[in-house]
Amino acid sequence: MAEPVFQFEEFVLDCGRFQLLGNGRPLRVEPKPLELLILLVTRKGHLVSRREIADRLWERDVFVDTDHSINTAIRKLRYLLRDDSESPKYIETVTGLGYRFVATVSVATPPSAAPVAAIAQAPAPEGTPEPASATGPTAGRAVGSAAASRPWRHALIWYMGLTSCVVVALVAFVLHRWPHSPPARGRLEVRFTQLTDFTDSAVSPALSPDGHMLAFIRGGDTFLTADQIYVKMLPNGEARRVTDDSRSKYGLAFSPDGSEIAYTVIDVPGPMFNTYKVSVLGGEPQLLLKNAAGLVWLDSGHLLFSEIRSGVHLGVVTAAVTRAGQREIYFPVHERGMAHYSSPSPDRHWALVVEMNGNGDWDQCRLVDLDGQHPSRSVGPMGACTSAAWSPDGEWMYFTAWVEEKEHIWRQRFSSGAPEQITFGPTEEDGVAVEPDGRALVTSLGQRGSAIWIHDSKGQRPLSSEGDVMSQPAFSPDAASLYYLLRRGEDPAAELWRTWLDSGKSETVFPGVSMAAFDLSPDGKQVLYVTAASDEKPSLWVAPVDRSMPATRLSILNVQSPRFGDQGQILFERAEGSKNYLERMNPDGSHLAKVSPYPIADFDNVSPGRHWAIVNVAGTPETGRTAIMAIPLSGGVPRRICASVCNPTWSPDGKFLFVPVEDPSRTGPGRSLAIPLGPSETVPPLPAEGIAPLAQPNVVRGAKSVARGNLTPGRDLDHYAWVNTTVHRNLYRVSLP
Repeated sequence: MAEPVFQFEEFVLDCGRFQLLGNGRPLRVEPKPLELLILLVTRKGHLVSRREIADRLWERDVFVDTDHSINTAIRKLRYLLRDDSESPKYIETVTGLGYRFVATVSVATPPSAAPVAAIAQAPAPEGTPEPASATGPTAGRAVGSAAASRPWRHALIWYMGLTSCVVVALVAFVLHRWPHSPPARGRLEVRFTQLTDFTDSAVSPALSPDGHMLAFIRGGDTFLTADQIYVKMLPNGEARRVTDDSRSKYGLAFSPDGSEIAYTVIDVPGPMFNTYKVSVLGGEPQLLLKNAAGLVWLDSGHLLFSEIRSGVHLGVVTAAVTRAGQREIYFPVHERGMAHYSSPSPDRHWALVVEMNGNGDWDQCRLVDLDGQHPSRSVGPMGACTSAAWSPDGEWMYFTAWVEEKEHIWRQRFSSGAPEQITFGPTEEDGVAVEPDGRALVTSLGQRGSAIWIHDSKGQRPLSSEGDVMSQPAFSPDAASLYYLLRRGEDPAAELWRTWLDSGKSETVFPGVSMAAFDLSPDGKQVLYVTAASDEKPSLWVAPVDRSMPATRLSILNVQSPRFGDQGQILFERAEGSKNYLERMNPDGSHLAKVSPYPIADFDNVSPGRHWAIVNVAGTPETGRTAIMAIPLSGGVPRRICASVCNPTWSPDGKFLFVPVEDPSRTGPGRSLAIPLGPSETVPPLPAEGIAPLAQPNVVRGAKSVARGNLTPGRDLDHYAWVNTTVHRNLYRVSLP
């Protein structure tokens, strides 16, 4: 009996080949999500409970949390299908019960089942790619074992009743479960031409109005970087540095005549964001506009930019160059939301907005009406959008976005087309600028990697970490090991890993459990962590490090940045309405209360003795400005730590507070001040406005400089760890057909 082929919208689900296609192109899908999709589609219109999914697709194991596994599989399917949990086209969530496939499905028999059987018996044609896996190019042949094929066989037996085709399906599974490169058919053909050739990196491209000059940042970070701005004439001019500005910066834009470059900096004293301009010939930057970020010109006399309304609430406004006639265009609903960039359409009636959501993460891009006639809406792929631009005729919108943990260029026809990916491959693109004739884009293309490094009396060295480190490391109480979140391969989920410093041995602490954030208990015996899926609120768990007992889910939802607090309580950040607060509760869910009455932007960390919490206060009662504060957990007066944005952290023994005063850059590791604390983590007198960027040790009595910014302190001032990110990117011209 031939196995059915299901079709819904532009997707085709070929069960016999264990394959999902979108617009005729094979999509990369891991086995578990694909098995789940087959289950849901074959039960189209009917509720499939979470218990049934767990029973059919996962083995029972005390150390495998099926709730997390199901959430992860659903999240991956929604990424692939570009589905929205709030307004689902395909997978509907029935809260607390399960899922239902709601799209219209047509069923067809494959043209012929014979080729599948023939493939199972005949050698592959010459030139056919060899299946590959994480363990080697030939390891896939072992997947035909009973253990590896059991979930697919269960799905066939239970859901499709095609017992006569089990053997054929298993062989097809082995031959087709590994992703191949998508065929060229149906893909937009693009051609890359290299524009810069640095041994380090060039990012954040911006083109002059005539397309003859290119501005960029020479460094690896595209957002809030201390690296410098360069320009070059196209196509073959020499790159020249035009700034000597150590402040954190982003958002390059040419003036209408191409003679100046505007860029955003974090300034001290506030407002937080100000826009400066510098001549393309170089020189001293000049203040262009206060309380202005992501500034671009609509014409020679009018601007489009973002400003802070209060706290960190950043929205889009328009005004004359003199700021006359200012008018609000768009502000995110959540007061932690920040609309950082805007790209106006050629006719100046619309803008694409690149924004952060209420969690401080990059969100899907948004289309807003500059005339105020239409409500804003999400556009581009369902992923973290980091840049956007328009074609000169206004017919196309271009984006760089993270989808399934890969950042590539996408386009979408204005105003109602479907997003279309136009770059692929192991390298990634970041930033997008469109040439004046619309025939090419300019982007930063390359790769990045990250690893844990350690510094001690013997010098510095890397620790073993295969994959991308997704969090700052945390030392165990005895400083003998480090804990961190690590993402490996193509899986977008991050797992908690541990590395021993002496041996370099590494292991997964809770295999198969994806985490968004974690904290280690003061005795090092428990981990508190958050796990989340796209269709559910974040959930909070606690588990013993030695896995002597299963993880316990705590009875509160929608939390971020969990930390062990004092007297056995738990601290976390949680949204209430459009604001976030620092809150605490007992592990059993009782005595939930706010630590402080005013909203926060971020909860960074807690001191080892659980006397202080470091938070980014969205707006202090006195000034309404954001501030990095140490909040006393037992009551008392909060202390302002930094005069600007920073991320203070504590030594494990509670004897020092480390405050970054210089950010790492292409040319240096940055710098921190180690401030000695008194008994019970008493904070000494600090400057009234906090410690300023570039401050020297004499700003606080007894302070010492440590030659590293954004570090994790260890057992002494000479012992610390950090995430070392290596980036190699250059600017390329992407020619369009």
